[in-house]
Amino acid sequence: MERQELGELLEVLYRKYNAPDFIEHDPISIPHRYTRKEDIEISGFLSATIAWGNRKAIVRSCGRMMEFLDNAPHDFVVNASERELAMLHSYVHRTFNGDDLTVFVLALRQLIVRHGSLGRYFEQQWRELGDMRRVLSRFRADFFVAEHPRRAEKHLSSIDKGAACKRLNMFLRWMVRRDGHGVDFGLWDFIPTSALYLPLDVHSGNVGRELGLLRRSQNDWKSVEEITSALAAFDPEDPVRFDFSLFGAGIDKALHEHI
Repeated sequence: MERQELGELLEVLYRKYNAPDFIEHDPISIPHRYTRKEDIEISGFLSATIAWGNRKAIVRSCGRMMEFLDNAPHDFVVNASERELAMLHSYVHRTFNGDDLTVFVLALRQLIVRHGSLGRYFEQQWRELGDMRRVLSRFRADFFVAEHPRRAEKHLSSIDKGAACKRLNMFLRWMVRRDGHGVDFGLWDFIPTSALYLPLDVHSGNVGRELGLLRRSQNDWKSVEEITSALAAFDPEDPVRFDFSLFGAGIDKALHEHI
């Protein structure tokens, strides 16, 4: 496929999938339930954390998680008592259980106490480091600074170990991208969209390879950099917006309808 044809295809798919009706069964629908910035940040991060598997099942599990947090995620994270925290232990989504949720709530609490909010934390790290790869590395280190069960660490990918960090990159896309289409929130305008990396998963990876945007066979960090760089050739200011194009076509198995 010629470069111009590929660019046009990416744009067609972007317009098709970057729309509110596509996210009804997507975990981003959970933070869309809230209006306060702090609730959007916390619900978005926790929803992205368990975003693997069937999308409808993920959304159901995210909804249950918010119920465990009294549908007031920021207030719960900051103020939950020991008794309220103990009630989290019956939560489960696949391998993410109530003990993991408790670790994540307490880790978010210490970040908020020290920095004011999750957004303020990322703002401070971005302004100091200016490289999203370094921000992702530091975030994981700071997140797990308190004593915690080792098993919880598997639920927050490590860029230092070469992981694709799909869920972290997806959360950052939600918080940073702003285009007025009613999907991503655009709350964190201190990070340029050009600094984001694609939330690479099996769907976007497969479509990316079929379109010649990705050659590596593994869905690892090197592949994230490769495909993000390829997409930047079509939009250097906001390459990650084509996540909609690749993921949407992969989910719907609709790529060949447009080729």
